Amino acid sequence: MAETESTTAADPALIHLGIYLNDHYAGATGGLELFRRAANSHSGTEAGHLLGGLTAEVAEDRRSLRAMMVALGVPVRQYKVIGAWALEKVGRLKPNGHLRERSPLSALVELEAMRLGVEGKAAGWRTLQVAAGRYETLDATRLAGLIERAQRQIDTLEKLRLQAAESVVGES
Repeated sequence: MAETESTTAADPALIHLGIYLNDHYAGATGGLELFRRAANSHSGTEAGHLLGGLTAEVAEDRRSLRAMMVALGVPVRQYKVIGAWALEKVGRLKPNGHLRERSPLSALVELEAMRLGVEGKAAGWRTLQVAAGRYETLDATRLAGLIERAQRQIDTLEKLRLQAAESVVGES
């Protein structure tokens, strides 16, 4: 089925925005899975506590994105969501230098991927802020808050990433 729907047919720009939002929604799905796994891997530690809080926020951010898609009349493309979910699972198979246990390198790579994902999410919120000038169903004030939260998430992830880097470098 094409990316167009009757609700978007009258607005060609919304067709492109719909594709863009579906890509971000798929990314949010894979990212949320990664956050859940990382929080679980660090359970019982300060990092686990921080990642647990971030996981809850990332889940809410995904719901916010979905609500904006609904407000714009943009349908979710399930094949993209399923593909992103599957890619996150496949990403777990990468070699990490250890056969039977979790490597400190795994945490570093995961934290870098999470940070990059949140950077992308922040870019998406900024794009929607631009779109809010055209589509009154988008709340520019809400988007400003989501951008600020994404920056706080990036700062927390960078702190954890640097700690993980120290664990990897300090191993020698």
